[in-house]
Amino acid sequence: MKTFEETKEILTKILGHEPKIVDGKFYLCGANLRGADLRSANLRGADIRGANLSHANLSGANLIGANLIGANLIGEDLSYAYLRRADLFGADLRGADLSVADLSEACLCVIDLRGANLSNADLFGADLSDSNLSNAALRGASLIYTNLRGADLRGAYLSGIDLRRADLRNANLLGANLSRTKLDKKHFKEANGLPIINDEVKK
Repeated sequence: MKTFEETKEILTKILGHEPKIVDGKFYLCGANLRGADLRSANLRGADIRGANLSHANLSGANLIGANLIGANLIGEDLSYAYLRRADLFGADLRGADLSVADLSEACLCVIDLRGANLSNADLFGADLSDSNLSNAALRGASLIYTNLRGADLRGAYLSGIDLRRADLRNANLLGANLSRTKLDKKHFKEANGLPIINDEVKK
């Protein structure tokens, strides 16, 4: 993990000027960081609202408690990143790589995760209500106490996951792969759509 000063030097090169710092945290609202190499950067608590980080590399970065509301994270590499308690409300993460990322207790409401890779990600206590996870890969992900109310999980790969403590009320499971998945029958009955269970479509 890079230090705060090392991260500051990297951001200065990318932006062409020193980044603004408020209360000891980077202020990068609306910044253009498209394609930036920020691997293992220390962006803990940073304000990155509305920034363009599409196709950037933030693998292994420290984004704990960061504010990424409305950020453009299309095709972003966030594998192994630390996003515990980060706020990504309304962010665009289409096709992003979030494999093995720590997203525990993060706010992921109303975000676009279509086609994203969340394999082996930690989503303990995360709020994914009303988010779009259609065709997303969640193999091996931890969804304990995850809020998936109203989420779009059409065609998502959830095979083998323990969903017994996840909230699936009003979630759309049409065509989702739930083979070998453990489910909470009560919440499952309140979900919508016909998922694939044991290679057959049934509910």
